[in-house]
Formats: sequence, structure tokens, C-alpha cells
Amino acid sequence: MKNLEELKKIKERVKRNLELRTGEYRLKIVVCLGTCGIAAGARETMNTLVDLINKSNRSDIIVTTAGCAGFCEQEPMIQVYAEDKKPVVYGKVDSKAAEEIFKKHILKGEIVEKYLFSKGK
Repeated sequence: MKNLEELKKIKERVKRNLELRTGEYRLKIVVCLGTCGIAAGARETMNTLVDLINKSNRSDIIVTTAGCAGFCEQEPMIQVYAEDKKPVVYGKVDSKAAEEIFKKHILKGEIVEKYLFSKGK
């Protein structure tokens, strides 16, 4: 660390990352990061989602992680929880799929059927 300004930048970055995981939210995205998910590319999926949230300047969307969901062949998997709606689970969500899901479901509320694994539970 070279100066106070650099420390302030680090503080803001850490604060923003913490808000993405625990802050007030309208939508919560859970990325399954068990070993099967990681092997299938879930870290890249999560990084894509975090980048999309940051670029959108939305503060009501958070990303968090969970372990294995038990459906290894569907990894990477994400779960989307919205206020007053049933949860939606998507399977085989690579970075490209994450972008499409973000633009359609997260921002517009439209379920993306081609990646849909389950609704409501």
C-alpha cells in the first residue's frame, strides 16, 4: 500500500463486494460452487454475474454461493430468488448463458426456458 488514497480504493472495493453478498436486495442469485460446479466453470459464471451487476449499477441484486446442488450433470447451476416469486433454478449456465439470463430474467423478469432446470422449489 502506497498511500491513503489507495487504502480508500481498497476499502470501497471490499465494501462493494460485501454488499453484493449480504446487502439489501430484490433479487438474490446463488451460484452452486461445489467441486463439480467449479470443475464445470461455475467460478467464471459467478465472475460474469458479478461483473454484470457492477456494470448495471444495480444495488438491489446480490450474488452468493452454495455447495453442490446434487445434479452434477447440470453444472454450473444458479438459483434465482426474487421477492414474492417462486425460485428458479437454471442449469448448464456458462458465461454466455449467464449474460442472457441476467438480461432477460434478472433485469426484465422473463424466465429463460432453454436453461431452465426447475421452478418453484
